[in-house]
Amino acid sequence: MTELSKLPTPDLAEDNAFFPSPYSLSQYTSAKTDYDGTTYATPYTGHKKILMIATDERYILMQNGKFFSTGNHPVEMLLPVFHLDAAGFEVDVATLSGNPAKLEMWAMPNQDKAVLDTYHKYAKKLKEPLQLDNILTEATSENSPYAGVFIPGGHGVLAKIPESKAVKQLLEWAVKNDKYVITLCHGPASLLAAAVDEQPENYIFKDYEICVFPDSLDQGANIDIGYMPGALPWLVGENLEKLGVKIINKGITGQVHKDRKLLTGDSPLASHNLGKLAAETLLADSELV
Repeated sequence: MTELSKLPTPDLAEDNAFFPSPYSLSQYTSAKTDYDGTTYATPYTGHKKILMIATDERYILMQNGKFFSTGNHPVEMLLPVFHLDAAGFEVDVATLSGNPAKLEMWAMPNQDKAVLDTYHKYAKKLKEPLQLDNILTEATSENSPYAGVFIPGGHGVLAKIPESKAVKQLLEWAVKNDKYVITLCHGPASLLAAAVDEQPENYIFKDYEICVFPDSLDQGANIDIGYMPGALPWLVGENLEKLGVKIINKGITGQVHKDRKLLTGDSPLASHNLGKLAAETLLADSELV
């Protein structure tokens, strides 16, 4: 049997850019997810929606000058959306620029009906998303159409979203108005946006407990097996901890956590668990009408 290469695969669309190695994909991706057939007998029938903030960036510039060809992880995006949609919550898609959401298609589970059906259902919204700045006033208004915000993972979320003042306003609105923030894996990098132009003592997620993809894997295995072509420019967990966020997971086991109305998961393995947690939590919220 031929041994799979641990060398990152060149992405010919960009100079010095790389996809994950064949070996790393054999370890980190699969044709099916752990979706267990969960359905929602009494879905939500109100008018509140979920606003998903997706990355429109394809490349992360690594410390060694190489580009990592990334985007939104399809399982981390689409499996939670499947659960929210099945529970009766329409999902709007927005990006910072209004340009199409970028997906890590190499991680698409091509035999998973729940994920593939969701991808096809939302394909138009992903290719023609809302521009966040254009909807920010309505999204954060007293009569906002949204019950919460969902930020999927994939390393692409590290580009621009953590420095976005629009994302900051959205997160501040969510916390102030008791709305939900749902995110997983590298998605919690988005929570750093709430620290833009703020004193650390005023950080709105200080003392929150979360699950997030471990820095130890981004510093170690993800480089060693060629998932990434080098070291990231900065680490998600390290920067969140500096602001007083408490990370409760050490590894990636599919762990999820709810702290107040912040729902988080540790990795792609948490996609089903987080989607189910989010759907069940929203359906149990008597304040949603």
